[in-house]
Amino acid sequence: MSLLVTGSIGIDTVESPFGKVVDTLGGSSIYFAYAASFFTPVRLVGVVGEDCPADFLKPLRDNPRIDMSGLEVRQGSKTFRWHGKYHQDVNHRDTVAVELNVLAERGPTIPPQFRDSRYVFLANTHPALQGELLDQLTAPTMVVADTMDLWIANERPALTALIKRLDGLVLNDGEAKQLTGQANVVAAGLEILTLVRQFVVIKKGEHGSLLFHNNKVYALPSYPTFCVVDPTGAGDSFAGAMMGYLASAGACDSGALRRAIAYGTVTASIGIEDFSLGKFLSGSRAEIDKRMKEFEELTRF
Repeated sequence: MSLLVTGSIGIDTVESPFGKVVDTLGGSSIYFAYAASFFTPVRLVGVVGEDCPADFLKPLRDNPRIDMSGLEVRQGSKTFRWHGKYHQDVNHRDTVAVELNVLAERGPTIPPQFRDSRYVFLANTHPALQGELLDQLTAPTMVVADTMDLWIANERPALTALIKRLDGLVLNDGEAKQLTGQANVVAAGLEILTLVRQFVVIKKGEHGSLLFHNNKVYALPSYPTFCVVDPTGAGDSFAGAMMGYLASAGACDSGALRRAIAYGTVTASIGIEDFSLGKFLSGSRAEIDKRMKEFEELTRF
């Protein structure tokens, strides 16, 4: 079943202890879409400026499971740019420069042929814009969104209104505590669970993730990865594989959700082993499934 994602498309410059890449493909919808495509067809909605190189999005256009007909090339605008530098401990990074450009303008329009999408992921952007995009859909079965500390701090009313319309919310542990005022991440997750329709996923980076569903808490560790080249987009890849699996399974019970976040974990662990989409472009679903079996052995006791 097709999965729709809308989010940022960016031209990134990334520095890490393993090197530096300039003007590489990035953005939340890019990582999400490619990770999700290992599991289900994906419909991508996004906007770039007229400065976007003609072949920049070739990796996605060449993927037969990603429908790019929701892409808008906006004349007179410039593409979102981000420059980040990771520390020796790649769990920490500095934003060197950011140019919102087209992301500071009106949002994209969901094309008519995409409006019947049943599974929808609203990648991180202004919550009011996420709500406007949701308004363009006819009858989605599952709507999940990501958010960030900026919106929690500065756009609380819009974010609160959006959360009430969601089946699921994905955020990190610091954001969960900020949103609720709780010092304990489990207490924060259980509180957020009362605000959404079905589930909450709290990402904890190298310490794994927590799933909250049916007033229960499920914990999953991270996949042990010793070669972390570029963590950019790891959370978006996690969400892409998670939603891709749920769309392919057509289910949202606790078992499906737990397996979905496990797939999200192992897929993200592959993506971070190279810059941008490098590892995904040379990867396969078979590699993901192989790592999933290893992960099952690691977590069984």
